[in-house]
Amino acid sequence: MKIPYIKGHGSDNDFIMIDERKLEETLSDDDRREMALLLSDRLEGVGSDGILFILSSEKATARMRMFNSDGTEAEMCGNGLRLVARYVIEETGEDKVDIETEKAVLDVERVEEIYEGIDTFSVAIEPVSFRTDTLPMTWNEEEAREVEISALTEDQTFTALSVPNPHVVSVLDDYEEKELERIGELANNLPDVFPNGVNVSFVKPVRKNEIFVQTYERGVGLTNACGTAMSASSIVSVLVAGNDLKTPITVMNKGGMVQCVVHKNDDYRVELRGNATYVYEAELTVDLASQSFEESPRHVHKDENERYEQLREYAKSQGR
Repeated sequence: MKIPYIKGHGSDNDFIMIDERKLEETLSDDDRREMALLLSDRLEGVGSDGILFILSSEKATARMRMFNSDGTEAEMCGNGLRLVARYVIEETGEDKVDIETEKAVLDVERVEEIYEGIDTFSVAIEPVSFRTDTLPMTWNEEEAREVEISALTEDQTFTALSVPNPHVVSVLDDYEEKELERIGELANNLPDVFPNGVNVSFVKPVRKNEIFVQTYERGVGLTNACGTAMSASSIVSVLVAGNDLKTPITVMNKGGMVQCVVHKNDDYRVELRGNATYVYEAELTVDLASQSFEESPRHVHKDENERYEQLREYAKSQGR
């Protein structure tokens, strides 16, 4: 099976992007799971946090499905959605399109650069819910806002929310990465509390409307960035750390930075603004039966990668 693909990233959260509409063969869900396991492997595969599959849609301009590196499918992926947004926007020649995801049809658009030379795309992150049954999370109350989860730790509080994939967020003055990893691993091995697993984020307020976020991503582990986690963390920072609604919140992470604008009418929603960088393009010849693949020479987007490296260095220079 010949598969053209783009390797790209949003905030250094990297993905293999495949346009299924251009393939000669139709993929099954088993194919997608096997490809995610085979190709995302960083030792023997291409290496990525997961695969973005672009499909036709009867509801929107296109449809996105995202499979994590462990073969599980994510309900939503904000950083991946920006890559799909760029691809579809450039394909159609429009500045604004809509993309069907598992839970909703979402608007995506090209917006003003967040950093010089970085093409920037805004994606809508919704629906947002604080109901524990939407994660799902087994809890004795309808919501879990700023609560101790004794099965994880008794030294800090968490807020649980779905955006629409499941997150628990803790705001801290400081933290150790090893503690985030410990709690993240523990949370994803507690089926009595989180039957479907959960993304765990630690948030460090930096100054007004600026935070640093690190995430243990369900199905991935510690990651440089997670778009829905940065969105969830921005909402929690409004609730807990005094950040503002309807104002860009700068979110720093190990992969760079994004901006999140939190809105609230009856419910919350977030505009997630950030890069959608193409690292390179190539073609794979994949044989799932033998669990093997070959790859053509890569066409590297050198200038684009160099511009993003400047953004990454800027984020580091801010002292995070």
